Amino acid sequence: MTEQDFIPNTYAKEISSGKTSWKSPSNIALVKYWGKKEGQIPANPSISFTLDNCATTTNLNFSKLAKPIEDYSFDISLEGKVKEDFKPKIATFFKRIEKYLPFLKEYHFTIETSNSFPHSSGIASSASGMSALALCLMDIERQLNPLMSEGYFTQKASFLARLGSGSAARSIQGPIVQWGNHNDTEGSSDLIGIKYPYKVHEVFENYCDTILLVDKGQKQVSSTVGHDLMHNHPFANQRFDQAHENLTSLISIFASGDLNEFIKIVESEALTLHAMMMTSMPYFILMKPNTLEIINKIWAFREQSKTHVCFTLDAGANVHVLYPESEKSIIDQFIKNELVAYCENGQYICDQIGFGAKKA
Repeated sequence: MTEQDFIPNTYAKEISSGKTSWKSPSNIALVKYWGKKEGQIPANPSISFTLDNCATTTNLNFSKLAKPIEDYSFDISLEGKVKEDFKPKIATFFKRIEKYLPFLKEYHFTIETSNSFPHSSGIASSASGMSALALCLMDIERQLNPLMSEGYFTQKASFLARLGSGSAARSIQGPIVQWGNHNDTEGSSDLIGIKYPYKVHEVFENYCDTILLVDKGQKQVSSTVGHDLMHNHPFANQRFDQAHENLTSLISIFASGDLNEFIKIVESEALTLHAMMMTSMPYFILMKPNTLEIINKIWAFREQSKTHVCFTLDAGANVHVLYPESEKSIIDQFIKNELVAYCENGQYICDQIGFGAKKA
């Protein structure tokens, strides 16, 4: 598979106007992607649980212009409010994908988007937002080319979403998606996310993720800047090797349902991600004191209760508490009794593994 596979020749139909709507979920990486090459290519492969409740719904109305224009014609709103500050990011996205969607300069687009979670809740919305927009645009291309196969539609949607936000490549499908070339994973690619192709034990079905909102403020260092700091990082190559090794280890762990080994990899990956931030130049810390309090509480409770609760982190202070559905009752009570106190305004989100994007 190459980028050329996603450049269309000609379209079979013409469309003057229309609308489409897609709902796409966020995801939480188990093996983290940190560091990227030119063209939104990941420096290492990653794997994630697709979430269910945390999602973005995007409505896209389009109408053909009298003639193609030099720039892009679009308006964007979030939760019903015009968002001029979103325009530069969307324009950059359109510029990256224009050769793959040559109709972009022929239409005016009205983009209306909303999140199922509060916009400033500290949940990364770039994965869900960019994948939802990519799916809407692919829906237009499918109308222009009705013979498009479902498989090609899904692959190209992931390919385009990646060019908006790397992790968005993993939000098209579910429940477990891998992105990035990995020698031990058949079909893996730097260009798209793929559904995990190997056996997964039933214990990972309906896996739960409670997201503790420790800090809802804007990060002092963006993920884009953080990724760039891996270029000259003294431990970059060791980190990339570690990600490959962990993905290989997960093949047998997913197949056997070995939760103890699963926990070791997931928590180590989370801490390694933040270790890379703390040892880059310039260095930075995105965890907060309450992040560490929650981690220590989880460790103590797991030891005392003999449950399989564990944590992971994104590039921020919030904590994702992961646990099998069979232990939901006892762990939910633990979260309410001991962890919610460390959340900003006591806020948290209950979610679980999901199955990918849907037409809204």
